[in-house]
Amino acid sequence: MKKKSNNFIVQGGILAMAGILSRLIGIARRFPMEHIIGDKGNGYYSTAYEVYAMMLIISCYSLPLAVSKVVSLRVSKRQYKNAERAFRCAMAFAIVTGGLTFFICEAFGDALANIMGEPMSALALKVLGPALLIVSVMGVFRGYFQGLGTMMPTAVSQILEQVFVLIGSIAGAYFLYRHGEKVGALLHNADYAPSYGAAGASIGPVVGSLIGLVFLALVFVLYRASAKRRRTREVVRKTDSYGQLFKVIILTILPVLLSTTVYNLSNVIDIKIYNDVMTAKGLDSVRAYNLGVYTGKYRVLVNVPIAIANAMCSSIVPVLTGLMARDEIGQVRSKIEQAMRFTMFVAIPSAVGLTVLARPIITTLYRGEIDMAVELLHIGSVSVVFYTISTLTNGVLQGINKMQIPVRNAAIALVIHIAVLYGALQLDWGINALVFANILFAVIVCAMNAFAIRKYLGYRQEYMRTFVTPLIAAAIMGAVIWVINLLLSKLVGSVVVVIVGILVGAAVYAAALILLKGVTERDLRSMPGGGIILSLARRFKLM
Repeated sequence: MKKKSNNFIVQGGILAMAGILSRLIGIARRFPMEHIIGDKGNGYYSTAYEVYAMMLIISCYSLPLAVSKVVSLRVSKRQYKNAERAFRCAMAFAIVTGGLTFFICEAFGDALANIMGEPMSALALKVLGPALLIVSVMGVFRGYFQGLGTMMPTAVSQILEQVFVLIGSIAGAYFLYRHGEKVGALLHNADYAPSYGAAGASIGPVVGSLIGLVFLALVFVLYRASAKRRRTREVVRKTDSYGQLFKVIILTILPVLLSTTVYNLSNVIDIKIYNDVMTAKGLDSVRAYNLGVYTGKYRVLVNVPIAIANAMCSSIVPVLTGLMARDEIGQVRSKIEQAMRFTMFVAIPSAVGLTVLARPIITTLYRGEIDMAVELLHIGSVSVVFYTISTLTNGVLQGINKMQIPVRNAAIALVIHIAVLYGALQLDWGINALVFANILFAVIVCAMNAFAIRKYLGYRQEYMRTFVTPLIAAAIMGAVIWVINLLLSKLVGSVVVVIVGILVGAAVYAAALILLKGVTERDLRSMPGGGIILSLARRFKLM
């Protein structure tokens, strides 16, 4: 366990890189999808996906974290047999809840689409249904391996999953869009083409999740031999009953489930409120298009760096659980500080980079009218920082067994979020209202979570090296990228501007961070790939 607590940054870094790569593949999927099904098709797909995501939260979103927490606690006490029995209980739970949500999507897909105010998204939602069961089962495997202290199976499965999501979505969208054109011609309704195209795009998540599950199952089978050897080192011979373990898993899952449900419910509510208000204002003609830009362009991009926080959350929860079990509060505070600094090292420059390179990035990835997407990115890139902090602090509170606190904080933030969103839409802020309301939601959660962590751990966040120095280094980086964009935008294509901007920006940021003493040799050695940065820094006399 000591080894696991020492390398959680590396494990989190591995998962973060896999998460970022997975989301980049997701962006690569959106690019051809936009060309095939258009912004209206993306709007239908996004509406269906929000319902699917909500079902996913209910059925299994909390499973990896909850299973990792339960397994980690037993492994830290060398109760390996109990850890495996907990795995079996969680698998039974996943099959039941995943199967139930799968059935709801298939049986009530039309009603759910009508509730969301977008009836043409029903077909896409029904196609997504089987993925709910598959992802539920996959989540148990991922949580089990994370509880053992290894993120590699999860990381590889994420990449495999997204590769096949990409292939399945593009192929499905292409063929079903053409079929939808024929159906639309017969029924004299042009909306059938993007609706069928959205359904075709929904094939990708089903295929991808199935491939990811097969990979994890194979790894699990190979792991069984070493698992048998570990049971011979069992310290506590008492075996928990399945009833006891199932109760523990339920009591662990429910707070995490409530927290993630409330935390992510804002997306579904956003779409519902936006559709209703826009319809009431007689703006049906632009409703689906604007929503397609918001979800298919803006949110896809800002969600890429947030993958770091999700990964660090998955990595730190089992570590904090083990440390709390041994009452090592000093180590708990140290791990929180390390995790926060690591995520801020990446989240802050990511937000600045997205702001400065908004236009060339959007131009590179998407076609047609891009001004709206650029404006949204200029306004909302800062949300990367706040959502990263709120996600990580949620994980910290769950790891120190204060799992009800994120639920309360997210619920309070959600109420304020809804009021602000509705008011902003009534004031004709349009799609920008969604961006501002979501930033406010994340800020409120950040503040309340920070207060709770200070209250229960006596933890005070260090600000200078965690926030201020990275912000100064990112500002220097942003100025350099802005000049590059200004000089190159009229000479070369946007692709070159983006590539040069990212490469030069990363080098400038790293150099500035080192020169400003924002990162130490010890920090670099604890990060994935940090050894390479350290040797380069020494070669250029920066350290």
